[in-house]
Amino acid sequence: MRSHRSTLSLAVLISMLLSASLLLEYCRPSGQKDKIIIEENKAATFVGDQSCRSCHAQEYALWKESDHFKAMMPANDSTVLGDFNDKTFTADGVTSHFFKKNGRFFISTDGEDGSPHDFEVLHTFGYKPLQQYLVAFPDGRLQVPRVSWDTQKKRWFNQYAGQKIDHRDWLHWTRGGQNWNTMCASCHSTDLQKNYYPEADSFHTTYAVMTVSCESCHGPGSNHILAAQSGEYAKGNKMPRTFLRAMDSTNISQINTCAPCHARKTDITGKIGTSGQLMDDLIPEVPTNEHFHADGQMNDEDYIFTSFLQSKMFHRNVKCTNCHDPHSGKRLLSANQLCLQCHEKKYDEFEHQRHDIASGQVTCVSCHMPGKFYMGVDLRHDHSFRVPRPDLSVKYGTPNACNSCHQDKNAAWASAAVVKWFGPTRKYHFSEDLIPGSQLDAHSEQHLTRLLSDTAIPSIVKAAAASYLHELPTRNSLNVLIKALMDEDPQVRYRALQSLSEFPSTEWQDAAGPLLQDKVRAVRIAAANAFTQISVDKIPVAFRQSFTTARQELSTYLNNQLDFPVGNIMLADFFYRQQDLFQAEKYYLRGLRKDSLMNYARFNLSSLYNARGKNTEALKVLKDAERTDPKNDRVQYNLALLYSELKDMDMAGIAFRKAAQLGSTDPRLYLNYGIFQQQNGKSAEAEKLFIKGVGLSPEDADLNYALAYLYIQSSQPGKALGPAGTLKRTDPSNPRYQGIFRELKMN
Repeated sequence: MRSHRSTLSLAVLISMLLSASLLLEYCRPSGQKDKIIIEENKAATFVGDQSCRSCHAQEYALWKESDHFKAMMPANDSTVLGDFNDKTFTADGVTSHFFKKNGRFFISTDGEDGSPHDFEVLHTFGYKPLQQYLVAFPDGRLQVPRVSWDTQKKRWFNQYAGQKIDHRDWLHWTRGGQNWNTMCASCHSTDLQKNYYPEADSFHTTYAVMTVSCESCHGPGSNHILAAQSGEYAKGNKMPRTFLRAMDSTNISQINTCAPCHARKTDITGKIGTSGQLMDDLIPEVPTNEHFHADGQMNDEDYIFTSFLQSKMFHRNVKCTNCHDPHSGKRLLSANQLCLQCHEKKYDEFEHQRHDIASGQVTCVSCHMPGKFYMGVDLRHDHSFRVPRPDLSVKYGTPNACNSCHQDKNAAWASAAVVKWFGPTRKYHFSEDLIPGSQLDAHSEQHLTRLLSDTAIPSIVKAAAASYLHELPTRNSLNVLIKALMDEDPQVRYRALQSLSEFPSTEWQDAAGPLLQDKVRAVRIAAANAFTQISVDKIPVAFRQSFTTARQELSTYLNNQLDFPVGNIMLADFFYRQQDLFQAEKYYLRGLRKDSLMNYARFNLSSLYNARGKNTEALKVLKDAERTDPKNDRVQYNLALLYSELKDMDMAGIAFRKAAQLGSTDPRLYLNYGIFQQQNGKSAEAEKLFIKGVGLSPEDADLNYALAYLYIQSSQPGKALGPAGTLKRTDPSNPRYQGIFRELKMN
């Protein structure tokens, strides 16, 4: 019996070895019996999470617990958390009915035509603190209804309570603002291929794995698996093209892995490549007041990246995985223990916190990572890790962590408490310059240029400063932006190029030309976009070939955005600068069909019609813009210019006056309105308007020239010396100004 068992065991062992051998042979290229060969130029492919499980069992088990794993699932009894047991929910004039039929889940709610329809739920979307649901529409679209399930309070709720959205609006759940393919899919699936077809306005979206799996973060794994099966890894021979992105590497590497989904950004390519340079594939937002508070604190749904890059933590090499387990997504430690990994114990004591520590109600996070609710119930924390500054709240109205809790008190009370506890002086923070810089008044330039010249300022804040400077077109701003083109951070170079495009091209083309061959794709695209405003025959010969190449990258990028309304407008602008007015009109109209509220498109479309001599169409477009946004000063300014061209001076005067009353900050309005008043014999009103414009843009040549000329005409040479002096200082050799200089004896 013993001998028989031994023989049987040996047979089983031989069988197992044979199976393993066959498996190994299966993974080998044909004809290679002794060694697996990874082709040097063969890109890795996606193989799915099951391929990782056998070697990385612990990591796999942690991932199965994560929100990443549950990011998107087929709808069934084990994945759907919401109550579909014949429940109704009414909010903002819409009643939704949740029910099951034949084991399937349905939502009856308002559809594309505004009438109720039954929609089958195909997938769950998210897990906690809320779960959304996906329903299918024609042309390959998946849409996300606005009514969601609160997984903590076990209730249906409207994410955007109080907003009654018309079914024709882009923000209605059946339209682009809630479209999974465009807005959500790339961060809830692995190896997403959006496959949008613009002419048909349809999708054929695919993915390797439905949810966020191993390869979403680590990259495609086929070569890695082949190498592991070859035994080479065990020998320490980690061959080229078999590596995966590792989560235990530098903080730059880690955040570049996380940023594609944990940043507010624009995709360039629709996928993340292997260059290691984030801005080859996406363009992150910078902390300007378009999406952030003026001091850089999070405001809109800004996610993590832009906040974290502002922090001291990031600049002292703190990594995502110092706080979060990379596979489960959970925090490594609870409450203040997480911070005490690095910070001294004194920061967990009353002398620092000044709150009852024992209660546990106030933690480090309460003061240094204040939270805000998004999507109705999703509390997210600001990762800029800043010290509360209620004194800046007093001065500028920005939020602070103290008053986010003590809402019954004002910022002055909080500021006084900080002075009492920690003394009257505060350590400098970049927000002391970023906030006044964001106000774009006569004092802003000095604050913004200071940020760009300080080597200790986070690069993403410098990028924000560069972004603001396009609103301040002075000689000093120009020089600072040209210098920023040499910054080592591509975010700064990118934003500097964007701002420089608002200045005369002759002032920057020599400095910007080399960036057409920048090592980072986003920068090359920005350079190409700037150069599109120059006729090709006027581009310096040395840059023409690199411009042609970079312009093709720009075109590819713009075409990748066509599922967005703004993407169509960006492409229309591109064609407009190239004087392809037919294509420009096509994409302006296409963008407006997707989102009828985009008045920016109407401004340019009306300008296009005007350039083609179609002023009736141009006026109609601007009147549409006025109906869409009657309090928009830019609409009134454009109407004033068009009415002037049409010789309807009464209507032009009304529109000019409305634009000024609406508080326009455009210096050109005050220039043209002033000229209009001057031509109508109203010199006193013209003077006030020119002065207003100069206050907004102190070195604007046209405004200073107009003001100096008005004073000379009205025999006030003493007053003319001020604006004429600005012209003499900024552009002394311009032949246009020589008559004024002679008149005032300034030669």
